[in-house]
Amino acid sequence: MPDPGVGFEYPRAEVSWLKRDVLLFAASIGCTADELHFLYELHPQFAVFPTYSIILPFKRTSQEVIDFYKAQESNPIPGVPKLDSRRVLDGQRKIEFLKPLPPTSEGKTFELRSKVLGVYDKGKSGTVVETEQTIVDKSTDEVYTRAVGSGFFVGQGGWGGPKGPATASFNPPKGREQSPDVVHVNQLNDESALLYRLNGDYNPLHATPEPGQKMGFGGAIMHGLFSWNNAAHALLKELGGSDPANIKEFQARFASPVKPADKLVTEIWRTGDKDKDGWEEIRFISRVEGGKVCLSNGRALMKCSPPVGKSKL
Repeated sequence: MPDPGVGFEYPRAEVSWLKRDVLLFAASIGCTADELHFLYELHPQFAVFPTYSIILPFKRTSQEVIDFYKAQESNPIPGVPKLDSRRVLDGQRKIEFLKPLPPTSEGKTFELRSKVLGVYDKGKSGTVVETEQTIVDKSTDEVYTRAVGSGFFVGQGGWGGPKGPATASFNPPKGREQSPDVVHVNQLNDESALLYRLNGDYNPLHATPEPGQKMGFGGAIMHGLFSWNNAAHALLKELGGSDPANIKEFQARFASPVKPADKLVTEIWRTGDKDKDGWEEIRFISRVEGGKVCLSNGRALMKCSPPVGKSKL
């Protein structure tokens, strides 16, 4: 008998974006003035930051603020108890970059196609829902990005579902844990989450203190996907020359919350392990300076080149 929810497909949904959306996203995740190809629409190499598509399941086609809770309530998963989206946190996300997104969706019709890969009962602590989301050109069926993610529904377990498989661990290279090849630092401010949410993720948990207080965080916290996107930017800038063609896969596990005004420190290790096409496995973690690791299990496939503004010699 198949596990509950596996293979369930959500209704397909159109997604769209403007150049302005792409610019806002790049600015909100930490891109800097020496990366104008992400921040200036008339730059001759103007490009979408590779992880932008991760926001499209929230934004869809809207150019206006949406009711986050209402948008998350529809389409219950067959065989699974109704889950409360007001108490959900990101678990882990992986994305594969198959084809670069155009700077605007104008002239094309793109779809979000989502299906459930598994629903796992973690007992009293909660329930994990793992989904696959692809961004697809409707007219050609070309897949641009494929993302696999898990949402952790806090305190909503114990319904008798499967426990789920163990997940692979991608730790810093053994013996080099204290010696990363690169360290990237990003100082947040009190408005960082308020800026990032304008990309389309309007969860009140990241704007007003009450939801976070009820969940035991003491107030508003940063979007988990902010920290995730911030780390992707750190890797691409420090190891990929800020060239979007130099990253093929990216993933991380959400380990602990980040508060607005925290300082994020991303430690990055090159492994030297390359496939036949030259893609090197990179490991990383992000932590709050002086505090806990907030992103663990960090792994990417990249082609490494000097940072922007530095010689290749």
